[in-house]
Amino acid sequence: MPRSIIIDTDPGQDDALAILLALGNPEAIEVIGITAVAGNVPLALTSRNVRVICELADRADITVCAGADQPLLRPLVTAEHVHGKTGLDGADLPEPTMPLDPRHGVDFIIETLMTRPPGIVTLCALGPLTNLAMALIREPRIAPRIREIVLMGGGCFEGGNITPAAEFNIFVDPHAAKVVFGSGAPVTMVPLDATHKALTTPNRVAAIRAIGSKVSQATVGWLDFFERFDVQKYGSEGGPLHDPCVIAWLIKPELFSGRSCNVEIETTSELTMGMTVIDWWGVTQRPKNAHVLGHVQAEGFFALITQAIARL
Repeated sequence: MPRSIIIDTDPGQDDALAILLALGNPEAIEVIGITAVAGNVPLALTSRNVRVICELADRADITVCAGADQPLLRPLVTAEHVHGKTGLDGADLPEPTMPLDPRHGVDFIIETLMTRPPGIVTLCALGPLTNLAMALIREPRIAPRIREIVLMGGGCFEGGNITPAAEFNIFVDPHAAKVVFGSGAPVTMVPLDATHKALTTPNRVAAIRAIGSKVSQATVGWLDFFERFDVQKYGSEGGPLHDPCVIAWLIKPELFSGRSCNVEIETTSELTMGMTVIDWWGVTQRPKNAHVLGHVQAEGFFALITQAIARL
C-alpha cells in the first residue's frame, strides 16, 4: 500500500527532483497534496514552481496550496545565488496553467491530518519548516496523528552551508524548527551529513540525460545549473542532491543509515543561529527526539531517481 504524504516545499531544483521522485513511484508513494513555503525564493515563485513541476510530470491533478510567505519571527532569507532568480533556473518550461487550491497550505495540512485516520499521513518537509510549525501551533491535536515527519535540514559533522554553523532550511526559520522538533511527532532528519554523500557526478547525470524525455531534459538542465555553486564551493565532483533524500528514505530506507538522537535548535545566538545541536554520541541525558540519517548509498539513490524520471 502506498505511503500517503504531503510534500511541503520551496522549489529549488533539488526540491523539483524530490517531487518527481515521489510522482514517479506511485506504487510506493501517494502524494495527497503539495504545500509551498517561502524559502529558496519568495512564496509567489515557490507556489509557481510546484505547479511547473507537476505539469512537467503531467500531474495537474495534484492539489497545490500556497502557505507561509515569511518565517515565524525573522525576516525571510532566500537563495537566488544558488537556485537562480526563479528558483528553477536551468530549464525553459512554460508558465503553469493549473490553479492553486484556494486553501492556505497550513489549513490544508491541518484539514488532511484531522480528517484522515491517525498514523496515516507523513509530512515531507523540503524547505523551511514554517508551514509545519504553524499547523502544529494552530492545531496541537495533529501531532499524535502524524505518522512521521521526514525533513531535509541541519547538519552535524558537516556543519552548515549558509553559515558556518547552520544549514539553510533551518537557518531561514529556526523558531519553526524548534516547534517541529519539540512537537512529539516522530521525526526523521536528513542532514547535510547524508546529502553531501549524494553527488551529481558526470556518470549519474549522463544516465538521466540518456533517457531523452522532456522530464529528463528538464532535470539535466536543472542539475547543470544547480551543481555549479556547490562544485565551486566544495571542489567536489558534483553537487549534493539534498531534498530527494527525503523521498528516497520513504521508498527504500535500506539505502540509509543513522541513529536516534536528541536534536536541539539554536534560536538566540546570532553566531550560531539555526544550528542543529545533534547529540550524536549520546553525551547528554536529553530525550531522543529524532532519527538522524548520517549516510546514503549514493549509487542506489541515483538509480531510484533515474528510474523515476524514466517512468514520467
